[in-house]
Amino acid sequence: MRDLPWPARVYLVAVIGAAVALMVRSVMVSGAPVAPEDLDVLLVLALLFLVCESMPTLLNVEQFAVSVSFSASLAAVVLIGPEGAAVVGLTAMVSVRPGLPLIKRLFNGAQFAICGYVAGRVYESLHGQVGVPQVNAFDDLIGPYAAAMAVFVPLNIVLTLTMIGLATRVRATEVPLRGMAQFLLSYFGYGTFGLLVAGLWATVQSISAVLVLLPLFVARWAFGQYHAQQRSYDATIAALCQAVETKDYYTRGHCTRVSLASSMIAQEIGMGPERVRAIRYAGMLHDVGKLGVPTKVLQKDGPLTEEEFAAIQLHPMRGLEIVRGIGFLDEAYAGIMHHHERHDGTGYPMGLAGDEIPEFAKVIAVADAFDSMTSDRSYRGARPVAEALDELRKTSGTHFDPVMVAAFIRVLDREPWQPPRKVEAPPPDETPIKDHDDPTMPIEVVTGQ
Repeated sequence: MRDLPWPARVYLVAVIGAAVALMVRSVMVSGAPVAPEDLDVLLVLALLFLVCESMPTLLNVEQFAVSVSFSASLAAVVLIGPEGAAVVGLTAMVSVRPGLPLIKRLFNGAQFAICGYVAGRVYESLHGQVGVPQVNAFDDLIGPYAAAMAVFVPLNIVLTLTMIGLATRVRATEVPLRGMAQFLLSYFGYGTFGLLVAGLWATVQSISAVLVLLPLFVARWAFGQYHAQQRSYDATIAALCQAVETKDYYTRGHCTRVSLASSMIAQEIGMGPERVRAIRYAGMLHDVGKLGVPTKVLQKDGPLTEEEFAAIQLHPMRGLEIVRGIGFLDEAYAGIMHHHERHDGTGYPMGLAGDEIPEFAKVIAVADAFDSMTSDRSYRGARPVAEALDELRKTSGTHFDPVMVAAFIRVLDREPWQPPRKVEAPPPDETPIKDHDDPTMPIEVVTGQ
């Protein structure tokens, strides 16, 4: 706990304290959280919760995982009431997940107990009947249960993300749950398993938990496969990006920053989550075609010949050739191919103009030029952000799409850009000079050679 920032410690104590207060209150009011005749139900649901909680699915945030164990808590809401749901949630503290610190166990148990209790109160307030449901009265449970689930799931997510934000200073918007609406829908889908357990209990009793366990683990496996796939995609993109940046000392980190800036613009102009993810990939890979350009051309100290400049102009098409077989890039192909087109039609490789230029390419062009201007190069130091923005304004409508420039300026007004750290001088054998991405430093081309 000493490693936690003080706001996270205060929050942790508050959540645990709230859970303890709920349990003390239930003991003072009724003498025991669960009636003796419901102990067998409590035991089965607690075991179901514990099994699911001990095998979570890792997400793309360090040391962050989710499980489908909350289905057991929601089943407890129906079968044994708010206090029983809180007790089931408390079993998270004895999870057998290896390497889980005591602090995380305490927090998980406390927040599940709070969520279960609050959901149970909502269920009762809507006249949901607590206990094993009668077959002919099952329809009456659906509305109250749906309301309880609608409270449990968002509350669980908010409590967890708040803790992550305070402990790691990762904002909730940075947690890679791509498409929060889709994530919530999947959570609600898993939550219906709790209603299934409660419904089956009327006929097969404790065996219902076993019957539901298999689809729960299938759901967990599918959830894990999706996020494993996303991690694999990210690793593939990172490897290609690293391969590109090994050719140019001064542009290391450029792909990552262009990806970030492109995502900021995409969100500002209202792109959906899937398109934002695709443009993030496009930003990472926009210069992958440099792998097909001779290093001596990229690092040449002096004017380029026409042939050498032609080789650089071909890098967007070479990039498309390299990534064409990567199926998950979708619309990113257009961004990679056309990010050097200019709004007035004087760009390359195809001389597209205005609305002919794909939207992804318009976004990446702005992000690419901005990072080039605000980064150190061998032939000049990094320009101030304000100066780079002035240059974007000046070339808006000629080099760049005015809509994208305006969107990027609005974003930076709200979220100041953090320029990259100053680049130390490279080793003697790494002497790249002018950058074809920088609109203020055009490449010199020697004709007639």
